[in-house]
Amino acid sequence: MNSLRALLVLAGVCLLSAALAAAASAPKKITPKGVDGVKLGMTHKELRDRGLVGRLRGGCPLGGDDTRSARLKRPLRGIVNYTTRKPRRARDITIRRGGAARGVGIGERIADIRDAFPKARVNRDTEDTFGITLVRVPRKGGGPLRFAVSTETRRITLIGVPYIAFCE
Repeated sequence: MNSLRALLVLAGVCLLSAALAAAASAPKKITPKGVDGVKLGMTHKELRDRGLVGRLRGGCPLGGDDTRSARLKRPLRGIVNYTTRKPRRARDITIRRGGAARGVGIGERIADIRDAFPKARVNRDTEDTFGITLVRVPRKGGGPLRFAVSTETRRITLIGVPYIAFCE
């Protein structure tokens, strides 16, 4: 009887650990207000205290000497750009991995964006210069959000809240 009880406990532990692993690997929810616990308008100190971002570092040089950014911590991959005034507040968030907006994540296609966001607009003006197609989701269509789709693979490479900041 004790061996049966031990077997049941072991099976329960295995199921629980599998459920936790699946929850940890599930993409974080991207909304027009932010990603998971990283919300637009939050200060760097708030985000850092919650363990959501790394240290503050220099931002895009094209924005001037006072620009700052921070990397998102796992399970997200990406960057948060901050305002230039103190206290520094999250101005935009760019996701490279770990998030999905209405189920549309990195690696999906333009058709998937259109299915989830029927009012999305495709802009091909950046294809020659940057090698990406931009897809904009307007405020009345579930945004503001932006998706960058590679012209080579035809798959989403970046998701921006509310836009994708270009810096090079």
